[in-house]
This record gives sequence, structure tokens and C-alpha cells, in this order.
Amino acid sequence: MKPIKFVLNKSTRRILAGALLACGVLTCSAAQTNAPPNIILILCDDLGYGDVGVFYQNQRAALHDRSVPYFSTPNIDTLAQQGVMLTQHYSGAPVCAPSRASLLSGLTQGNCNVRDNQFDKALADSHTLGTVLKKAGYATAAFGKWGLQGGDWKNKDDDKPNINESAEQKAARYQSWEAFPTLRGFDFFYGYVRHIDGHFHYPKENQREVWENDRVVTADLDKCYTDDLWTARAKKWITEQTKAHPNQPFFAYLAYDTPHAVLQNPPCAYPQGGGLTGGVQWLGEPHHMLNTAQGTMDGYMFPDYEKGTWDDDHNPATPEAPWPDVQKRYANDVRRIDFCVGDVMRLLKDLKIDNNTLVIFTSDNGPSVESYLAKEPFTPTFFRGYGPFDGIKRDTWEGGMREPTIASWPGVIPAGKMINQPCGQWDWLNTFAEIAGLPMLAASDGVSLLPSLTGRGKQQPGTIYIEYFVGGLTPDFADFSPAHRGRKRGQMQNIYLNGYMGVRYDVKSADDDFEIYNVTKDPQQTLNLAKTPELASLQAAMKARVLQLRKSNASAPRPYDNAMVPPATSDPVGQPGVSWAWFDGDWPWMPDFRTLTPARSGYSPTIALPSQSDVRPFGVSFAGYFHIPADGEYTFSVDAGGPAMLFVHDIRVIDESPNVPEGPLQGGVRLKAGWHPLRLYYRQPSGKPRLEFQVKASDGMLLPLNVSTFCRFESQK
Repeated sequence: MKPIKFVLNKSTRRILAGALLACGVLTCSAAQTNAPPNIILILCDDLGYGDVGVFYQNQRAALHDRSVPYFSTPNIDTLAQQGVMLTQHYSGAPVCAPSRASLLSGLTQGNCNVRDNQFDKALADSHTLGTVLKKAGYATAAFGKWGLQGGDWKNKDDDKPNINESAEQKAARYQSWEAFPTLRGFDFFYGYVRHIDGHFHYPKENQREVWENDRVVTADLDKCYTDDLWTARAKKWITEQTKAHPNQPFFAYLAYDTPHAVLQNPPCAYPQGGGLTGGVQWLGEPHHMLNTAQGTMDGYMFPDYEKGTWDDDHNPATPEAPWPDVQKRYANDVRRIDFCVGDVMRLLKDLKIDNNTLVIFTSDNGPSVESYLAKEPFTPTFFRGYGPFDGIKRDTWEGGMREPTIASWPGVIPAGKMINQPCGQWDWLNTFAEIAGLPMLAASDGVSLLPSLTGRGKQQPGTIYIEYFVGGLTPDFADFSPAHRGRKRGQMQNIYLNGYMGVRYDVKSADDDFEIYNVTKDPQQTLNLAKTPELASLQAAMKARVLQLRKSNASAPRPYDNAMVPPATSDPVGQPGVSWAWFDGDWPWMPDFRTLTPARSGYSPTIALPSQSDVRPFGVSFAGYFHIPADGEYTFSVDAGGPAMLFVHDIRVIDESPNVPEGPLQGGVRLKAGWHPLRLYYRQPSGKPRLEFQVKASDGMLLPLNVSTFCRFESQK
């Protein structure tokens, strides 16, 4: 394979080169090589913020109180010491399928197509972490849990084992999965496709399906514990990729299915060392695929936890009680992940690629109350897996949404740093795009976190928005604030705005008030500030903002879907017309033109292509306020010679389509009377430019488009 040539944009070159030199790791010439890093994204399943040493367990240990049990994650702690901890990093949703969909697609739940409890629904055929990095020349692979494949996701029979299914039936099912990982940007896949399989951690013994690309390989996997299996197969792929194509970067998405669901123990101790010669190793022998495929299924407990005791009655004079078995299992499962992380990090050193590899460690949602064990129920109260917060999996309190997140990239990301800025899973898509030297995507809800990670450049503020529906109640845990215990969930919604987190539970309408919390000073959300007079305007702003950044989805109805979107202002101050900016170039997707430097710019009375001397690949953006004369439903139409996107506020009224249709692009939105911010993006890869813009009211009448309709972005009264 020929070496891949990467061209980083100017801002990225400045950030990376400055960070490398500032850290004193590389010479000036090395910093200017523009070589993007390998990327490994490690995602755990139901691992809480409080389940990681450096985030919370070490604080429990420091109490030296025998009535406060704790466990350790030394390898994950080392990863944090080598990089940064993102202490206010949110998942897309408080349950796995929509959370993973938000992560992979770069979208909040206000725009993602997989919402609520839509397990096994097809991830939309759009940009993903895999497709973006493939476009940059990366080799891409996914290992472990997927659960976003599609097919007959509404009427699936997933709980039934498939031991009697023929090869032809399996092949037919594979063909029905329109969102199989290899169809969403990954060159190679090894793992569980179906959501239900991820509840079990011994594929063969539990009659689950492990797929290697288009075939089921479970029959050879005797005593293969999934943490070990995904790690060993990822190590094999990384090693082969690095040796065969040393000049090609890789992206490995390593998605564990623990400590989720059945709290099964591994079969034996984790082998010493790690990397090329130690740790878990892929043997490739049928019925003995791993060096850890030995011992007894569910048979090994880490010694520290096997002997774990605690002062259960808060009386040092009485004998201590053993840890409950289910809690030993939980700590054991987390420690196994920790061994795997250390193993992967050692491999990077052995391959001499550790200084050019970005490693992200995170989780999909908060801790659960699931163990699937008949003997003992499990609750995360014993180790307080929700950390200093209230809420667990399926809650949008901080404990269900805030994830233990670490980023390490030696020489580029300063070591031992904490990033307290709110951010979310949807930010990684544009972060990876910028790192790879590609333009950030207008189709993502995220911003690049590269300035925060490196400490260089200006960090753009991001969007923190969450919506989710599920039945049931927040648990009645004694640790939780009385106002949260036994709280009915139903429709839930969160917005972070002006330094405060707004939370709504059991939402009935768009008019419901938000509870408002300062989660920096009050992480447990014990003091609701909603009635504070000085925050009255913030309440109104939150209610408006949640309508200005999302689109309804018929598969996940919300009580605020049909609410009128309020205007940004009723009386803007500015000159009539719109601003336009012209960009020379061709891009693989619609770039977020706000992050690029235009070749030229100007103003026009209405939306129309500025004159150009010749036809070549270009893009143009328009921005300004648009006046809506009366409350109602409005249909926006763009007839363009190339791809186009239209935003009203941050609502994607018209999204970029993989195939530009012959006729006009259209989208509808319900708007209140007033001035609404509008952005129109258009790119012309080839052919004759054409751009016509229309707005139609609900009665079918076209709105006039003139100097009284548009107002430039300047200031507001």
C-alpha cells in the first residue's frame, strides 16, 4: 500500500505543532510532519462515574474507613495520569443503544435516529466515526458490542438461542442487517451484533453469536470470556495492521459488554505482563482460541476481592462481614476491564506507537441494578458506582449521564490535567475529523474538543442536550436526595445552559418548568434554583432552547414535538439582508463553514448566489435573521445544483442527503412569529451552480423574500 498523504487544515496544524513543541517531546521538524495519530476508543457497558479509581473509588480508599468498601483500577488510573480526565463528559442517553448511536454518529438525542429503548434498530446511513476516519485514510475496526444493526428490530426473537439455525438462515439474517458495522464505516468487525447477546459473557456456553465479519464463529470459542476475547482479537488486528501498513493510521473501536448484565467471573487469572508477549493472547486454535480459555467457566475471582470484608455494622469491635458475592463479582468484572486496558497500553509501547496513539476511555451510561443472578440482587450502593451524584442507568440525573472519561495522547495532550468543561459523546466525531485533518461536519451536533485536550487554541462551547423516555422510578437509595428518590421517570429532558443544568422528569408539555441546578457547586443536584428570581429568565431560555435544537422522530414521540419554536428576538438590530461567505474547495461532506476561513464574503438583500468568475468546486454559507409574520407551520424549500443544509436556530430543517434529489429539498418547522436565526449551507462539487430559496406558509402562500424579510447578525436590543 502506498503511504497515505494527509493535509491538515491550518488551525489543526497550529494546535498540534504547538502542543508537541510546548511539551518538549518532539523537535520542530517532527511536529510539522502532519501525521495524524492512531485512535483507540474504549467503551465500557454500564460502568459508572464512581466505578473508576481516579474518579471516585480512590476517594473512598483515602477515607481509611472499613465501613466504606472500595476497589481499584490501577491501569485506568495510569492512563488518566498520562492524559486528561474529562470530569463533565455526558453520554448521549442513559441506556446503551441510543448512547452508542449518539457516540458513533456525532448527534445528540435531539437528532439521532436511535432513541429511547430502540435496541437493534439500524444506525442511520450517514456519517459515523468509522466513515469519517476511513475518508481520512484510516484502517478501521470494531470489536465487541454493536446492537445497532437493524433488520426486524421491532419484532425480534433475540432471547432465543440460535443453535438450530442453519447456515442459510444465518446468512439471510446477516443480509437483513442494513447497518452491520462493515456498512457503517468499519473495515473489520469481530463481536456481538445483537443487543441481547451482550448480556452474556461466555458466547459458546451461553449460546450467543460472535460474528467475524459475515460469519458466526462461536463454535470455536470454548471458555472465552468476552473481555479477554475482544481484547485479544483487537490486539491481533492492531499488531497486524501496524506491521503490514506502518504508514497508515488505524482506528479501533473496542466496545466491552461488561460490567453489564450477567455478572460472570472470568475463567482464570489474567496473564502477567501484556502487549506482544504477555497478557491475553490470541492463539487461533479451535476450542482454545485464547491463552485464558482455561480453568472453570465463571470460576476466577481476583484475590483481593475474594477475601474482601467490611465493617457492615459500623462497630470495629465486631467481626467484619464478607463482601456480598454479587459485589465481589462486580468489582472483579471492573478489574478485568482494567487488566485489558493495561494490556492494550503495553501493546502500544511494544509496537513503538504509544506516542502517536490517542486513547479514549469512557462508558455508555451510569451503573445499573442488574446482575441476572438468581442468588442475589445487585445495587450500585455498595461501592457507590454513581459517585458523588444521584441517578443510575435510565436516569437523566448526573449519575445516569456523567461518564468517567479519559483521553491520552503522549506529547500532545498534557499529562495529569482535568478538563471541567461540559462536553459529550457527540463531540468526538468532529474532534476526530479535526485531528485527521478533515473539515468538521455541519451534520454533527458536536464541536471539536482538540483545543481543550491540548490546551492550545480556542475551545468552542458545545451543546449539552438529552432526551429519553422509560417507565419506572429513580431508585429509593438512601444516598440520594429525598426529592429524587422514587421519582417517576417517563419523558425526561436535560439542557445545559449558561452554566446551569436544567432537568425535567415526567414531562407533560413544552410549558413544564425545568428544575435548575448548579452542578459544579452542587453535583448531587440537591438545591433546585428554579424559583430563584434572578434565574427567571433562564427558565424561559431553557424552554426555548430545547425547542430550537432538535427534530421530532415519529418512532419516539415527545409531548413537546408539536410546540411552536419561539423566535430568538422580536426586534433585532442590524442592517437588512444576509451575510454570505464564499469558500474555495471540495469536501467529502458539508463542512461547518463557521470553522473555515472564507475566500471572500459580503452581504446581499436576500439569499442568492454571489457572482463568481468561473465554475469550480466551492461552498457558500448564508446567515441572518428571517422574519416569520405569524405563528404557524412553514415549509422551507431549497432547489440547488449540489448538496444543501438549512438550519433554523440549530434545527436541521433540511439535512444533507447522501444523494441529491432531482427536485427541491424541503423541510417543515412550526415557528412562532418573530425573527429566527437562519443558516443555509450550499456546496457545489461540480456542474452548474443553482440555488433557489422559498418559504411557504401553512396556507400554501409563498412568503416575500426581500429587505424586510432578512436582517444580518449584528447585535440585539
